[in-house]
Amino acid sequence: MTFRRDDFHTAPGVLSLWYALAWGLFAAAAWTVRRLGARHAAVFVLVGSAAVAATGLLAPPRTSTDAYRYAWDGRVQAAGISPYDYAPEDPALAPLRDPWLFPKGSACHGPDRAPVRPAPGSPTPDAHPRANPAPDHPHGTPDHTRGTSGPAEPQCTRLNRPAVHTIYPPVAEGYFLLVHRSAPSGSTLLPLQTGGALLSVATTAVLLAAARRRPDPRLATARAALWAWCPAVPVEAVNNAHVDALGVLLTVAGLVAVPRRRALGGVLLGAAIAAKLLPAVTLPGALSGVLATNTTNTTNPKTAKTPKAAKAPKNAGSPASPITRIRRAAAAAMRPAAAIVLPAAAVVALGYLPYVLLSRSSVLGYLTGYVAEEGYETGSTAADDKNRYALLRLLHPAPESWALPVVAAVLLMVVAWVLLRGDPGRPWRGALVVTGTAFLLMTPGYPWYALLVVALVALDGRWEWLGLPLAGVAQYVTARAVDDGAWVGTLGYAVAGAAIMTGWAVRALRAASAPPPPGPHAEVPDGAATPGSPPGSPAIRPRRRRVPR
Repeated sequence: MTFRRDDFHTAPGVLSLWYALAWGLFAAAAWTVRRLGARHAAVFVLVGSAAVAATGLLAPPRTSTDAYRYAWDGRVQAAGISPYDYAPEDPALAPLRDPWLFPKGSACHGPDRAPVRPAPGSPTPDAHPRANPAPDHPHGTPDHTRGTSGPAEPQCTRLNRPAVHTIYPPVAEGYFLLVHRSAPSGSTLLPLQTGGALLSVATTAVLLAAARRRPDPRLATARAALWAWCPAVPVEAVNNAHVDALGVLLTVAGLVAVPRRRALGGVLLGAAIAAKLLPAVTLPGALSGVLATNTTNTTNPKTAKTPKAAKAPKNAGSPASPITRIRRAAAAAMRPAAAIVLPAAAVVALGYLPYVLLSRSSVLGYLTGYVAEEGYETGSTAADDKNRYALLRLLHPAPESWALPVVAAVLLMVVAWVLLRGDPGRPWRGALVVTGTAFLLMTPGYPWYALLVVALVALDGRWEWLGLPLAGVAQYVTARAVDDGAWVGTLGYAVAGAAIMTGWAVRALRAASAPPPPGPHAEVPDGAATPGSPPGSPAIRPRRRRVPR
């Protein structure tokens, strides 16, 4: 029912009620699946993931027009043109305008239509040489490229921001081209929605595969439902076909791989950043505990060795100076950090390289303009209009003049805590803390950004962070139903922050009142360190002692 009616423009309050009902059913289902065994829960989670994702295929995108830009970028690349060189309304690309992306006449009266300059009667002298399709092009030569004697009809486009260059990174652009190439002739957005459904189910499969290696596979399998059945997935990843689903899949795979294979994890995280820049905030989580002085060689249980008694140095009687200790700690942290960061940076650079060589314009596209438009620049007037820094605004008015230094300082402290005290065996926990803190400080207004938070919650199990995607829905959808609805988004993020702090306090109290750690041969809970292991080290199951016959 959420996808059967176009209520975003006509009745956003009704749409919010359908969202609330879907989230209530999701909460009940996610709680119930915890009672099943790991094998039965895996079947329910995977089949349910496919069924829930399929609901997003029931209608065209309801709350976003980003998928139209994806389809256009794929079409432009298929014509041999860099998507970073021309804005969609540029007359040089007029021969590529499909009627369903660039309607005319009465079709321009609907919502989410932007006027564009009409296509000229004949190609302009400076038109791109590859913009004119060959006569045997599967889409044919559009009628509007031929000369017309009458007045030109008004033309519009379904693409948002048609006057600016694309903003999407190279892996995303490669995905758009792949979908365009594999789509049947004459199809519109269904191939992109189908791709989103496949990506969301693939993420569920990665979560279930990772759950089998956890000390408590039953609980970890049930946690996968927090992604697989979350209403944000069929809405944003499937129906709106946001490319964030690709970034989430690569991020989850990278964080799962990091504890055992750092280089592979770095490669996957780099691909995620090159698909959607937002996963860059998870890199500190991948480096969890890297600055701890006593976690050397403990991130991989298979290669961990008991340290041998080292010979005392000649100057053992004199303690090392603070500078020497800092240098030793930095040297010990450089190797594991480089094993993750360098492959990630290499993948991002290699992804951009072909577009840098083929493009005549900057491959950053509209990135800097987007940052200013969304109100994240110091002194930006858009911050108030879009309710950015909503929680900081409660502390002091006009945060656009001072918020960025505060946000940077708080994030640096959180990152330092993750690097010093984070668990290298569970890098997704540090990634969730850094990512969630960034959301609370910057209060983005687009709920599809929070797909990354949903996936990290499914890995870690701290369900109280799911208030962040709900806050995004309140700011993006529900606020439209209220006059001066900025307070709706502020209230949503305030409630989400309170839920996170409450969850942290409850877990801290439980940890303080927990019984003493078990003996040396007892089972340890999921993610807990074995007795005597350095803080932050991953859980290692004890080996059974062989008894001679």
